[in-house]
Amino acid sequence: MREKLTIKQNLLVGSLLFGLFFGAGNLIFPVQMGQLAGSNTLSATIGFLLIGVGLPMLGIIASAISKSESLYDMAKPVSSWYSTFFTCALYLTIGPLFAIPRTATVAFEVGIRPFISEEYIKIALLLFSLIFFALTLYYSLRPGRIIDWIGKYLNPIFLVLLSILLIAVFVNPMGEASSFAAQGNYISKPLFTGILDGYNTMDALASLAFAIVIVSNVKKLGIKNSNSIALETCKSGIVASVGMAIIYSSLAYLGVTSLGSVSSADNGGIILSMVSNHYFGIIGQVLLAGIVTAACLKTAIGLITSCSEMFSKLFPNSISYRSYAIIFTLFSFTIANFGLTNIIQLSIPVLMFLYPLAITLILLALLNPVIGKDKYIYSWTTGFTFIAAIFDLLQALPESLKGNTIVTELIEFAHLYLPAFDYGFGWLIPALIGFIIGLLSSRILSKGKKEYAYN
Repeated sequence: MREKLTIKQNLLVGSLLFGLFFGAGNLIFPVQMGQLAGSNTLSATIGFLLIGVGLPMLGIIASAISKSESLYDMAKPVSSWYSTFFTCALYLTIGPLFAIPRTATVAFEVGIRPFISEEYIKIALLLFSLIFFALTLYYSLRPGRIIDWIGKYLNPIFLVLLSILLIAVFVNPMGEASSFAAQGNYISKPLFTGILDGYNTMDALASLAFAIVIVSNVKKLGIKNSNSIALETCKSGIVASVGMAIIYSSLAYLGVTSLGSVSSADNGGIILSMVSNHYFGIIGQVLLAGIVTAACLKTAIGLITSCSEMFSKLFPNSISYRSYAIIFTLFSFTIANFGLTNIIQLSIPVLMFLYPLAITLILLALLNPVIGKDKYIYSWTTGFTFIAAIFDLLQALPESLKGNTIVTELIEFAHLYLPAFDYGFGWLIPALIGFIIGLLSSRILSKGKKEYAYN
C-alpha cells in the first residue's frame, strides 16, 4: 500500500485544486478591491487572502483530518436534519442557484460582451451560455477524467494567458499604488472589508464541496490509508494556496495601479477589460476573453461534478449522477440568462448567512483530534452561530427589503447587542459562547454518566 504521492502527483493534485477554486469571480473581486482600497490595498489584500486562500485550504484540510467522506458526514455531529439542510443549502448556493450561473455570465460580460452590439446582447448571452454549458456538461459526465481535463489542460492554458497580462502590469505599471486614496469602508477598516470581499469568491463554501473530489482523486492515485490521505491532501493544498495567493495579490496590484491610466469602474470585469485594452489593444480583449472563458469553464465543470456526486450520494434512491448533472446544467443555463447583476445581488445575503456556519464547521472539524465529533459541542456552537447569522443575512438584504419594520428592528437590535456586527462578524461572540456551553455540557454530562455507572 502506497503512503505518499510523488512530487509530480502532488503538483498535479494541487493544480486540480487550484483549477477548481480559481474561477472568473476570483479574477474580478480582487481587481475591484484594489481600485477601491487605493493606498490601503496591502491591508485589504491580507484580509482577502485570509478568507479567499486560508479558509478554503483549512476547509480541505479539515475534511481530511476529520476523515469525513463528505460535507454531510462532516456536519452530521450537529444532527441528521441539520446535516441534510446545510449540505443542500451549500451545494445549491455554490451550484445551480448562484455560482455555476455566475461562471457563464462573468465569462460573457468580461470576455465576449465588449465585441457585441447592445441590441444583440440578450441573444448573444443565450447562444454563449448554451455553448458554455454544453461543454460543461460534456466534461461533467466524465468525472473520472476531471484531473486530466482541469489539472493538465485547462489550468495551464488559463495560467499562461493570465501571466501574459500580469507580467505587462509589473514590467510597466500604470501608476503608483501608494498615490491613490482609499474609498468607502476601505478608509477606516480595510482589513475587515477585505475579509468580507473574500466571501464573494465562495471558495470556503466550495472547499467543503471540493474536498470529496480531491480525496477521491488522491485515493485513485493509490493512497488508501486515511492518515496518508490527510497528509497528501495538505501537501497539495499548499501548492494551490501559493498559486492563489500570488495571483490574488497581483490582481489587487493591477487594480490599484490601473487608476493611473484608466477610470474607475463598477466591477472588476470592466477594469480588466480596460487594462487589457490599455496594454494590448484589441489583442488584449481577445486575450482577456481567453483567460476568463478558461477560468470559468474549469470552475463550472468542478461545481457540476461536485454537486451531482453529492446529491446522488445524499439521496441514493432518487436519480443517477448523470441525471443530476443534466438537471443542474439546464437549471444553471436558465438562471445565467437573468444576468450577472441580479445573480450577485441575490447571492450576498445567502453568503452572509452560510459563511459563519461554514467557518465554525471547519474550525470544529480541525479540532477533531481534541474534541472528537462531540454532539454537544457541535450542536451548541452551530445553534448560536445559526441564530446570529440570520442577522447578517438581514443586514445584507437589498434596501427595498430592509425597509420592512420587523427587519429594521432586528438589524437595530444586532447593532446594539452583537459586538463586531458592524464589521460583518456579529456571529463570532455567539459562536464562542455556544462552544463554551457545549464544552461544559459535554464535560458535566460525561462526568454524570461515569458517576451513574460507578454507583
